[in-house]
Amino acid sequence: MADRSDSHMRYENIAGALLFGAGVIAFLGIITAETLYPGYSTSQNMISDLGATDPPNSIIIQPSSSIFSASMAVCGLLITAASYFVHRVFRKQAFTVPLGLFGAGVLGVGIFNGSYGDIHGIFALLAFLMGGLAAITSSRVERAPFSYFSVVLGGIALLDLILYYILGNVSPFAAFGLGGLERWIAYPILLWVTGFGGYLMGHSQT
Repeated sequence: MADRSDSHMRYENIAGALLFGAGVIAFLGIITAETLYPGYSTSQNMISDLGATDPPNSIIIQPSSSIFSASMAVCGLLITAASYFVHRVFRKQAFTVPLGLFGAGVLGVGIFNGSYGDIHGIFALLAFLMGGLAAITSSRVERAPFSYFSVVLGGIALLDLILYYILGNVSPFAAFGLGGLERWIAYPILLWVTGFGGYLMGHSQT
């Protein structure tokens, strides 16, 4: 029984480190790519424009494109790997499946930049939708008050995403510009990923 407990603590620690690392890499990768992209607007430009704008006349700015794509690919791999260790600890498929799909979506965003058109869009939607669901369902394995923050952050991301698909440019979030609207989906999820990683590392020590 003691060995099983020790293995769970080790898996929690690994999962936490992977998720925390993913959040840090994603944030710093986006910020770095933005600063090296001439004339980039966080209000008017989509996050994925850092990798490449939409076809048919895609614009790719280096080194921003390589930095963004590499950051997303690494982030996706870390999240996908973390989902394995999280599942070994909690055995909650309602949480670990969305988490794994979230990682796959982020990985796809890194591999297929905006110049791939619909393929990129599918992976971005998968990342946003599954990331929001993962944040909400993670409350099943968390203690309060962090569980409440997870639901709120995931809820904000999904609310923004749903309102945009229903209302389009008249969504309340559209007041921030298309880039701002997208960031109100992506950043709450990334904040949750980073926070949940820290939560797991701390929880593994108790």
